[in-house]
Amino acid sequence: MEDLLAPEPDETELAFEAAVRPSSLDAFVGQKKVRKQLELVLESAKLRGTNADHILLVGPPGLGKTTLALIVSNETGHPIRLTSGPTIQHAGDLASILSSLVPGEILFIDEIHRMSRSAEEMLYLAMEDYRVDVMVGKGVGANSIPLELAPFTLIGATTRSGMLPTPLRDRFGFTGHLEFYDASQLEEVIRRSAVHLKVQHDEAALSEIASRSRGTPRIANRLLRRVRDFALVNKHSVIDVDVAKQALALYEVDELGLDRIDKQLLELLTGRYANKSVGLSTLAVALGEEPDTIESVVEPYLLRTGLIVRTPRGREATAAAYTHMGKHPYSGGSQTTLDL
Repeated sequence: MEDLLAPEPDETELAFEAAVRPSSLDAFVGQKKVRKQLELVLESAKLRGTNADHILLVGPPGLGKTTLALIVSNETGHPIRLTSGPTIQHAGDLASILSSLVPGEILFIDEIHRMSRSAEEMLYLAMEDYRVDVMVGKGVGANSIPLELAPFTLIGATTRSGMLPTPLRDRFGFTGHLEFYDASQLEEVIRRSAVHLKVQHDEAALSEIASRSRGTPRIANRLLRRVRDFALVNKHSVIDVDVAKQALALYEVDELGLDRIDKQLLELLTGRYANKSVGLSTLAVALGEEPDTIESVVEPYLLRTGLIVRTPRGREATAAAYTHMGKHPYSGGSQTTLDL
């Protein structure tokens, strides 16, 4: 039998991501509503013979915002330039990028909410009038020179649309809200990736991986690669459900998709701080993580699965969390609040 789990020497994480990314809206799995809306925006621009309106893509990490931006480039036939908000910390940085765009080019800014305020204000005029004002000189001799820009389409991606200033958010002609994937959609994503990896598998294994992928294609593909590695090293020619379970147990991903830090947080809320409201800073110190990591990476999935709740007093474990951790909540006495 041909070894279908043979390693590919030239494979890298980036090459894998590029290979499994769909190149058209028809091939994109999931996000049916956003795909139809985006298709209408692009088709209208094509019929009018103009650039597509500026596009804002909103949603948690790993749902396909960058992939959709690349698809827009493919569908329109225009080149795309990729950058991110944290790298644009001065208005001059943005002016340099904008002035070098060719007509019709697409500018994709990931994490657009993390741009500096001065760059955001420059972007207002650029999006609306395809023009920026560049300051020349300093002090009383400073002078503002208008610089005309080539017509372009801006695609912004953000996980926190509420952090965008209203004037910037209002200048996007279309805002697409990406949602988490269901298990069947994730199975389709993993099936396509398995073909690229030349992995022989059964459907039950795909279902097992999909059920632990937190509704996120990026996580699903990552787990598939780790299961592939486990099967390869342990000389399993076929990835079946038992192999998938063994691999995911090794990488500390449980039946709900919780990883090590998720379970550490739940252990705190159902153990040391059982029946107590705990503040974010207390949890961060106890876990040895930054508060922003807890709030933006760990909490969203635990909240979505109903394992914790956020109250004015702090974070609390739900009955479902106690059940999942094999514990019983204490029902009597008064509740304590920590780190209000």
